[in-house]
Amino acid sequence: MADAKYVIRAKNLRKSYGKTEVLKGISLKVQKGTIFALLGPNGAGKTTTVRILSTLLGYQSGEVTVGGHDVRKEADKVRSAIGLTGQSAAVDELLTGRENLEMMGRLYRLTTKSAKARAQELLEDFDLVDAANRPAKTYSGGMRRRLDLAVSLIATPPVIFLDEPTTGLDPRSRIAMWNIIEKLKKDGATILLTTQYLEEADQLADRIIVIDGGKVIAEGTPNQLKAKVGKDRLELTFSSVKEYQKAAKIIGDKSVDGAAADEYMLTMTINDINKDVAQVLEKLEKARITIASMAVHKPTLDDVFLSVTGKTKSVEKKETN
Repeated sequence: MADAKYVIRAKNLRKSYGKTEVLKGISLKVQKGTIFALLGPNGAGKTTTVRILSTLLGYQSGEVTVGGHDVRKEADKVRSAIGLTGQSAAVDELLTGRENLEMMGRLYRLTTKSAKARAQELLEDFDLVDAANRPAKTYSGGMRRRLDLAVSLIATPPVIFLDEPTTGLDPRSRIAMWNIIEKLKKDGATILLTTQYLEEADQLADRIIVIDGGKVIAEGTPNQLKAKVGKDRLELTFSSVKEYQKAAKIIGDKSVDGAAADEYMLTMTINDINKDVAQVLEKLEKARITIASMAVHKPTLDDVFLSVTGKTKSVEKKETN
């Protein structure tokens, strides 16, 4: 019997288009009430995976269940338990925001009264009340994405798939969407999202898998993944080349990863922020060396992405497979 704490499960999932194999044995498990992120370069198979999990696409082999239901044998049960927001807004532009929500409610067989009540609730939750009676075609990009997500939640699904939910949004709208996603998690939803923004996965995800070439190449919490690619870094900047050279000699060449002399900056790895930084500062103080600025940097998901894929995040655009 499958472990009930895992709401979404895929084991050795394979998918081909003709002779081209795009998923080569993907396996993942998403725990109930968590946010799970799929990261990977363009064409890695993220959207294909979401489409299979949401019953929109078939596959050659593997085991796939959502909410304990097999996506092949019990597709209707899976669909009744999920909400899906794709890469582009899928609302009727001629209808108002309220009409879009009420129509979807009726399609889910809510009564007219219940559909109206649920629509009003979602308009309030997604800050769309003022625009509720305007045609969706007049909405900004951020408003349309919020409406699109609201439509997918009309039946209060316990499982939500978000395929690049913030692509194309301005920073303010993106943060607003992050807040909405975090609220959905607090309300008990299980969320699987794909994203082209590494900071988004870092901000939202409880667990991440990185896929490339149709395979899982890294998996873990954001902190676990970042810990794999490096330690914290201490950056010290000095006001003159003389101070810089004295500091480099005192700290020791072996601990210095690299520095640009014209910037008078030293960078070193540290294991313990409190202990190691204190020791460095004490040495510099005894030598009467003045620091112009100091910063501690932790590994980022950018570092993880580059390390495991050999690609920069700039290649992570829309996926068409």
